[in-house]
Formats: sequence, structure tokens, C-alpha cells
Amino acid sequence: MTHQTLLLTPLPLQFSQREDLVAQVLALSPDLIALNDGPVASCVSDVVGGADEAAMALQLWPVADYGKTRNYLNGAVSGLSPYLRHGVLTPAALKQACLAQQSLDEAQKLLQQLSWRDYFHHIAQLNPADLWQDIEPYKTGFAASNYLAELPFDVMRAQTPDAFINQLIEQLYSQGYLHNHARLYLASYLVHWRHVRWQAGAQWMLGHLLDGDLASNSLSWQWVASTFSSKPYIFNLDNVVKFAGQSHAFDLSPAHNPSLAASYETLQRQLFPKLGSNHD
Repeated sequence: MTHQTLLLTPLPLQFSQREDLVAQVLALSPDLIALNDGPVASCVSDVVGGADEAAMALQLWPVADYGKTRNYLNGAVSGLSPYLRHGVLTPAALKQACLAQQSLDEAQKLLQQLSWRDYFHHIAQLNPADLWQDIEPYKTGFAASNYLAELPFDVMRAQTPDAFINQLIEQLYSQGYLHNHARLYLASYLVHWRHVRWQAGAQWMLGHLLDGDLASNSLSWQWVASTFSSKPYIFNLDNVVKFAGQSHAFDLSPAHNPSLAASYETLQRQLFPKLGSNHD
């Protein structure tokens, strides 16, 4: 019996240009684009990895504006979550950098967000099963069995009846990132408008996020779904106009967003016919 020697070609570890790195990744993973279910799957995110880029983003971040504008889709969010997720930046270093520019009171909103992240991780460590199973029953008037186990085709292709939702999906596919408020909008639409199980939506979103943190993602979806909160989270087009209208990047016309263009009272009756009509 003869044995053949397998020769392995060493892979480059350094790249002079990002385009060379992208080309190398695609060469190693020829099925990468085919496996992606998005209409803009061939796009490469604008988020550039590395410690230098993280340090620059932290330096340029107008942290003083974070607390006042963080809920707006064009607000002064840090964009540092991918670096936190992959260990390029630690929460302690982020906290230290912010407190070097602000007082403890001024940094309160950021510290609260970091605390939520720690809280989600703590829950995941204590009860790992909670990451993928309902912590509590739905409080929507529907049972878990009433929700779809897979995403509808039009959602995966960003071809829903609502332009704003389609634009969020396209941004998720092309950038691997969404503002946290946009994630809540998208999760709410999938669970409460389209009756998709939060597990299916959470797994789909996690697979596209560069900052995909399992604990934060799953438990946030449960909060939206009402399996980890006292009531379902919903929104309407007026709310989107308030928090996204300033960016002028989205189509927010009522005619192009028919599912969202209604009052909270109307949506409450439509989405949860077995519940009352009050919405806080």
C-alpha cells in the first residue's frame, strides 16, 4: 500500500488591502453567497474589524450625545458592538473610556445598557435553556403553537408589503448590523404581524449580525414576544417617523407601509383580538 503526502498551502495572515482579505474569504468559502438568503448577499459590510478601527471608533464617538439620542436611528450610538462581541474591546474598557469624558450621571444611559448586557449573560449562565425556549407563555392571546416555525418567503427576500421593514432587512443583510431600535421593530413585525415564533426570528437575525450576542439577542426577542415581559411590544408608523424620520434614509409613506399605518388602538385590536385595546 502506498501513501500519498498531502501538501497544505499556508494561508496568508496579513493583507495590505481589505479587498484582498475579502477575496481570500470568498475563495475559501465559495458557497458563502449561495447560502445567504438575502437579496444583497454579495455586499460586504462597512464595519472594518481590528483593534485600530475599534480605538478610532471609540475616539470619534460623541458619547455626550448618546443618552439624548440613542433611541433615534440616526442617533449617537457607538457602533462598537461588533468589537465587544468579538473581544476586540471589553465592556470595562468602554466604561473606562466613557467615564473619562463624562460624570457618572452623564454616563448613566450607557452604563444601563452595559448592565442589561451583563444581566442577559447572567440569565444565560444560570438557565442556558432559556436562550431557545419560552421563559413564560405568550401574553398575546395566542399559544406558541399558533406561531410559524419558519420565516415567510417574502420576509427572507425583503419583499413584504411594508417598505420600511424591507429596508431594515436589506440593511441587516448588507451591513450585518441594525440599530437596537430597528431590531425591536423588525422582531415585533415578525412575531406580532406575521406570527413567526420568536425562536425562528432570533436565529435568523443572529446569523446575519456581526455583533450577534446569543444571550442579548434571544432574550430581547423574548421581551418583544412577551415570553420574557408583561406584554407584547408593538409599534406603529407614527413611532417610526418619530425615531427614524430624521435620517431620510427610509420610505415612511403610509401608502408604502400599509400594515404599520394605524393607531395603537387599531393595531391592538387587529394583532391581539383576544386581548383588550389598551396600549401603554
